[in-house]
Amino acid sequence: MHIESPKNTIGKSSKDVFEFLTEPKNFEVLMPDNVDKFEVVNPDTFLFALKGMPEIALRKKEEIPNSKVVLGAASEKLPFTLTAHISETGEAQSEVYLSFEGEFNAMMAMMIKTPITNFIGTLSENMSKIG
Repeated sequence: MHIESPKNTIGKSSKDVFEFLTEPKNFEVLMPDNVDKFEVVNPDTFLFALKGMPEIALRKKEEIPNSKVVLGAASEKLPFTLTAHISETGEAQSEVYLSFEGEFNAMMAMMIKTPITNFIGTLSENMSKIG
């Protein structure tokens, strides 16, 4: 299953956006309002839970300075990645979009597609809060 957020223009350099996204504690700023729990587990991993949903732990899997940050599920039960694609569009301006890749059976994919689409949409919208 592949889902992409719309591209968002942010008034920060690609370096600033990259540095923000490589710090797990910063994802708390991007989370939707319905977050029940957010906890940094270690320098590469954080977990969160949305109301009525199980906890999800995300771990940094790959970094390409100033252009890409890949987070993956810390659990092998639900294998997926969430990738932030960053491109410089001006001196202090970047374009960012998120992509979600996961391998799920048809039933699971049907159940989670809308919530995941909404979730990455919110993360993407909240990128404007990068300070």
